[in-house]
Amino acid sequence: MIVHLWNYLYRNIFRFWLKWILRQFTGKCELQRICDSSKKRAERTLEIEYSLESSKCKALQSSVYASKDEVEKCVAIIITEKKINIQKDTGFVSKLQLCLLQISGCKKLYLAVEDLRKQLYNSDNKEHEEQLMELWNWLMPHEKLKARITKQWCDIGFQGDDPKTDFRGMGMLGLTNLLYFSKHYPREARQILARSNNPKLGYSYAIVGINLTEMAYNLLKNGFLKTHFYNLVPGEPQLKDFHQFYCYLAYEFDKFWFEEKPESIMYFNRYRERFYEKVKKHLLDYNVVLALKNEI
Repeated sequence: MIVHLWNYLYRNIFRFWLKWILRQFTGKCELQRICDSSKKRAERTLEIEYSLESSKCKALQSSVYASKDEVEKCVAIIITEKKINIQKDTGFVSKLQLCLLQISGCKKLYLAVEDLRKQLYNSDNKEHEEQLMELWNWLMPHEKLKARITKQWCDIGFQGDDPKTDFRGMGMLGLTNLLYFSKHYPREARQILARSNNPKLGYSYAIVGINLTEMAYNLLKNGFLKTHFYNLVPGEPQLKDFHQFYCYLAYEFDKFWFEEKPESIMYFNRYRERFYEKVKKHLLDYNVVLALKNEI
């Protein structure tokens, strides 16, 4: 109760007066002070985002949704609204433009990921079927499928004879992540698949992979991935950047699983939650970048 009251008072009363006092003292608005500070990429962009979203000016609030083509116009509006002398503050425009590209880019990325998640796997869709076959070929290059519906799918961690039933809530996003990891990190993907067949510590590779897609999706949806993307991409993050983060999760979860040595796969949810909290803790670091290297 006290915390919520303080947050309300700070955001609606104290913050305004603090900003006003600092402007009188420094001659610069809050956005300028953030850009002038020694803060690096993610910390600066996060503070710019908070400042814009907290503004009482609608034009500043809406600037966080600016498209790439609208960024320059939004910066010009901000300069006018805040009465900023860009002749004196020469670095302000470029820094603010970069921040706006990152902020709006993350919002666009979420929409792209959400569209892919909502796209249900359709066995009548040639492209969907080709991607599924491609996944098999990357993971099992020396073994051919005997049929489209076959128990062989269990060899790469699906639950039944037809993988389409396993994608569920993650839709085509789950398949796209699995395929991206297999194509761009084939050695690591095959190694993890082999480890997933361990007689004591094994798990269903594809099912766990889809579960990790859900984890990556929730981290993006709830804003935890902003720090990672703001440090990683000097501009708008793309769908491939989300897939790259998934690859990190797939690789690190396998390491985590074998280090923890769970008593049984029945405890999967417990260890998944521990891993989730571990990743979230990493993402609280302003300097964090969680990605694999040596992509082919």
